[in-house]
Amino acid sequence: MKPLIGVSPALEMDNKSYYVTKNNLLAIEKAGGIPVVLPYLSDSKTIAEVVEKIDGLYLTGGDDIDPIYFNEEPHPKLGTFQPERDAFEIEIIQKMLEKDKPILGVCKGAQMLNLATGGDMYQDIHSQIEGELVQHSQKAANYVPVHDVELTEGSLIHRLAGRKVIRVNSFHHQANRKPGKDLIISGLAKDGVVEVVESEVHQFALGLQWHPEHMSARSDDEVSNKIYSGFVAACRSDHS
Repeated sequence: MKPLIGVSPALEMDNKSYYVTKNNLLAIEKAGGIPVVLPYLSDSKTIAEVVEKIDGLYLTGGDDIDPIYFNEEPHPKLGTFQPERDAFEIEIIQKMLEKDKPILGVCKGAQMLNLATGGDMYQDIHSQIEGELVQHSQKAANYVPVHDVELTEGSLIHRLAGRKVIRVNSFHHQANRKPGKDLIISGLAKDGVVEVVESEVHQFALGLQWHPEHMSARSDDEVSNKIYSGFVAACRSDHS
């Protein structure tokens, strides 16, 4: 049976509509998984039941994150955030990690994985990191890779990619800073911005600051396909 993968969606600011970029679902489906969009739940017992039913969790990109989760006041450059989403994602991530079920987070999803384990983040890299940065909010089409990421040899992301340096797309102004408990930084942009966090103790818990879903669905990018295939394979192993 194909593994069932819960997908955490975004929510429009009027709180009327959940939405997921189609390429997220296509990338999971192409890799052999069944994506299922999850609503934001607040009841802990219901969230625990969902965790029992799904074989993996996929965290999509989206708005900014409530800085209450890393004990900071809102920075002037902080954008909109959804308290319901942040609270739900923190809890379901923690419950998935307790069960050692696979997690893949992209962009905001990478930051949520880090915060759920006690890490922190930059609310705005352009005003909080000294020095000149590469273009992290690209002007090119969303599937076009624009900057390099150097991977830590022997890490999960390095094993999946099969190479030490990869080229990625980029659409963010926030980024992880200190890694959470049991997480390591395993990928950096040339300017030092954290691009990958992953768990040292869980079978598959990986956060990517870029958007591999666009590169997989739109340009059939080899590394992106390997990442989704590895994630779905881990979910299939957990399912069996």
